[in-house]
Amino acid sequence: MSTQEGQRISAAEVLALWTAYRESGDRRLRDRLVLTFAPMVKYIVYKKIREIPARCDVEDFISCGLEALIRSIDRYDPVKGATLEQFAWTRIHGAVLDELRRHDWAPRSLRRWERDIAQARERFIALHGRRPSREELADMVGLTPEQLRNQLDDIAVSDVGSLNALVAGSGEDGTLERIDMLASSDREADPELATALSEAKDRFRAAFQRLPDRERRVAVLLYVQNMTLREIGDVLGVSESRVCQIHTQLRRTLRTLLEEDAALFSEVA
Repeated sequence: MSTQEGQRISAAEVLALWTAYRESGDRRLRDRLVLTFAPMVKYIVYKKIREIPARCDVEDFISCGLEALIRSIDRYDPVKGATLEQFAWTRIHGAVLDELRRHDWAPRSLRRWERDIAQARERFIALHGRRPSREELADMVGLTPEQLRNQLDDIAVSDVGSLNALVAGSGEDGTLERIDMLASSDREADPELATALSEAKDRFRAAFQRLPDRERRVAVLLYVQNMTLREIGDVLGVSESRVCQIHTQLRRTLRTLLEEDAALFSEVA
């Protein structure tokens, strides 16, 4: 075990320091022990980091480990044979596991199935050099294919994570988040599609400007101001059926003007 200055401290020196603390009750001596074993707390937490829910802060688990370390210093009994480091390791590891279980809403039985299925899959791959089928994997863990499917569905549902969780080993600066790895459903985020959409809008505007004034006005009143055919007829001083005829004519004219761009408009539709 290393001290804060990076120098190795022996088990005998740790015992001497702990004995001095027990005899004097000097908190400064206990703090020296805490600093001595603090790197061990971080080591244990970071070994378990993949199991820590993404919604949780790693620092909370480190704090939990440090609290366990302090309790282990106060409760340590050298007569039982273990060194303080061994005793503290066990207590810290147990505290971190308890904290993990506290944050995990899935039952322990489901986590056991998750481990058993994963281990069975790894054994099969090692033996056969390929992934097992659903039936083969079910047979290895003593379930029917239907039962295995249900267990895998429950395991998948239990893996609740944050989209802002960092993806390990990705990104030049290591700050790539899970949300950055998701395929975007925003079609306009596609640069090629965005270019095609912009071109289609320009073509439509040019064609629209070639319509007669009355047809353009009907289009604006209908599609921009959301007026009914009857209301447009009142504005223009014509019947509702006449407005319908004008609307039909402007659609036919636009279709003719944009006929050569049909492929472009189908692409962005």
